[in-house]
This record gives sequence, C-alpha cells and structure tokens, in this order.
Amino acid sequence: MAHRHPLPRLWLFTDERQGERLWRALERLPSGGGVVFRHYSLPAAERRALFDQVREIAQGRRLTLLLAGAPLPDADGTHGRPGRGINSRSAHNLRELRAAARAGADLVFLSPVFATRSHPGAPPLGPRRFALIAHQARVPVIALGGMNEERARNLGGAYGWAGIDAWSGD
Repeated sequence: MAHRHPLPRLWLFTDERQGERLWRALERLPSGGGVVFRHYSLPAAERRALFDQVREIAQGRRLTLLLAGAPLPDADGTHGRPGRGINSRSAHNLRELRAAARAGADLVFLSPVFATRSHPGAPPLGPRRFALIAHQARVPVIALGGMNEERARNLGGAYGWAGIDAWSGD
C-alpha cells in the first residue's frame, strides 16, 4: 500500500486494563504516533462511544488510529484482519511474521520481546532473537511486549516500538 506519510514508529495498544489511564497514555504518545484500539470485551455501544472519543483525540494530535476486532468506520486502518487503509498484524515468530507479510500487512508487531503483564507466563523472544527475526522481515517490524524507550534504544532490527504500560505511566 502506498502511504502519504511514513508509518508511525511509536505505538500505543489500548486495553481494558488501562481504565482512566488511557487518557494519560494518549496524551503522552507523541504527535504522529499510532494507536491500536482494542477494548474487545466492551459491549458494542460502549466500545463505539469509547472509540469515538479516542478517534477525536487521535485526529487532534495527528495520531494514526488502527482498529482491532469488530469493525467500526472512521479508523485509519485495521489490526489483525484485512480492511481499508493501513493493515497491521501480530506475530510471535518468524513463520507468523512471514505469513503476515504474505497477507499484505503494512507493518507487523512482533512480541513479546520482554516479559509483559499483558501475557503473563509467555516466553519472551529477548533482544537477540527479536533482532534475528526482525532482520529477515520484508515489512517494518514494531517491537511489542515489555517495551519502553530505553529498551527500544538498544534493540536491533526494530522499525519502532509499541506499549501499553509504557505510555500509561506504570
């Protein structure tokens, strides 16, 4: 897909754990960053209302907004499924990363790089394995899982990084 602007290098994943900290995370994410809106468990009307609030902030701060889960209009793209606009996918190993690229992903979130509260007990890739996989990608790879600015600075092969708690202030 041809993009008018470069893909964001900094991303926020939303989820129900954030609660009111979501607003702080959106405020802390630099202008030009990206948001993957999840909130899978909310009832449809409540999810739509929250999405609309996030979209308004995203538009005002020039944030790219991707939507995971059930489709809603007015997003800049989708995460985890085909759709209009930017398409991102998740991967946890080289096989999944290659499959995401074959499926037309514009970027791939490779995780977990480090241990994370989002997936307790999931074995992390670690920086070395992450870099080995990311260097073989034909699409931009975003590091996810226990990420923060300091860890991203020392991580090879990453186009950018994403987080939940890193932006929420935890």
